[in-house]
Amino acid sequence: MANYQHILVAVDFSKEFEAVLAKAVEQQKLMSARMTLVHVVEYTGAMYTGEIPLPEDLDLDQRLAKQAETKLQAMIHDHNLKNTSLLVEIGTPKREIVRVAEEQSADLIILGSHGRHGLQLLLGSTANGVLHLAKCDVLAIRVESE
Repeated sequence: MANYQHILVAVDFSKEFEAVLAKAVEQQKLMSARMTLVHVVEYTGAMYTGEIPLPEDLDLDQRLAKQAETKLQAMIHDHNLKNTSLLVEIGTPKREIVRVAEEQSADLIILGSHGRHGLQLLLGSTANGVLHLAKCDVLAIRVESE
């Protein structure tokens, strides 16, 4: 079994994420690794409300990123996570997760996989995208969504 030094955990704030975090903490302790929690705010600049584009000065992405940072800080505190840092990025989740893993020299990415079927499976999920793009190992934790 590989001995990982830096684990990157992709956080989506879903209620099923607790199972992913528990597995990540288990791996972190087992390997005495450092851990980085990353959340990606999907870029909203291209969103429209009907015919009218959102005003650029709303800066929705930045507000969402700040909220995510606060939630990640609370997660680290509430779970008493040691040797853990956080990052919030704005963009396409699968691309940003892979980019951050490379930049941070992570040797394992842990994320949740919802095991979807049909059209969602055909179009590809974030977990599937990360699995195919990442240069390091990826551990996808299957979570059941209601």
